[in-house]
Amino acid sequence: MDSDEVLAARFEQDRQHLRAVAHRLVGSVHDADDVVQQTWIKASQADLSDVANLRGWLTTVTARQCLDLLRARRRRGEVLLDDGIETAGMTSRPTAVTRTGEEEVLLAESVGLALLVVLDRLSPAQRVAFVLHDLFSVPFEEIGQVMDRSPAAAKKLASRARDRVYPTAGEQPVHQRQTAEHLLLVDAFLAASRGGDLPVLLDLLAPDVVRRVDRILVPDDVATEIRGARLVAEETKLFTVRSRASAVAWVDGAPGIVIAPRGRLQAALRLGIVAGLIQTIDVIGEPGRLDRLTIAVTAGHGPARAHRR
Repeated sequence: MDSDEVLAARFEQDRQHLRAVAHRLVGSVHDADDVVQQTWIKASQADLSDVANLRGWLTTVTARQCLDLLRARRRRGEVLLDDGIETAGMTSRPTAVTRTGEEEVLLAESVGLALLVVLDRLSPAQRVAFVLHDLFSVPFEEIGQVMDRSPAAAKKLASRARDRVYPTAGEQPVHQRQTAEHLLLVDAFLAASRGGDLPVLLDLLAPDVVRRVDRILVPDDVATEIRGARLVAEETKLFTVRSRASAVAWVDGAPGIVIAPRGRLQAALRLGIVAGLIQTIDVIGEPGRLDRLTIAVTAGHGPARAHRR
């Protein structure tokens, strides 16, 4: 077996790892595959005789390409649509949930939809530092090399990103026990929505629950405000497909739900909970309102973190 065949075999061993890194960094299977292919081209043309850690070298090359892509997107003001097409200058978000490829869905679920939503809100440098360190345990010395920064600067970027991804102690609601109960209730509501379970939905909703929704998310013949558990529960049953692309997250410091096919935020639900029942459901889809929301990952709904600081 010649050196090219050895390199090809080694690359295939690391392909899934590189693909996982790229997907978490760029948020698109299509772009991730392109990045991995470019990494292979660079590796096949490089002199790797002095490379002691080939997987680390390949990871660094992949991360640099992802960083360049993220920076280019930001400069052009691009938004990834559900079909993976990038459109420059878009200010509005798609409002319909489209079917996604099975592989894309599985990857999104493995990362966590809520986490992908929050990663999209980070700067390119913050995203790279956080993903490489917290999700793949890459040392800050190597992360600094990817971004041409010092290890200390890379560590600070990851720390700032982490504070946005996970709510800090100062942002957590005061009543921790009540918050845990609310999370369980929101989890149950999302599960019942996915299953179209009317009896459970009725048990979770207050009799006089109010559902409000931004006009952009519903047709003209659908009221932007409805009242009553029966009406809200029956309407919720109609959105089982949309609920499958949803996840529990912190929304403005309280348990809520994000609707995010492929991790691309389309809407967010702010739930008002009183006496153990859902009293209000505010469905937000206007781009300006979505941009102003503070969204973070709840404990148990994100990846395990081996490195907190």
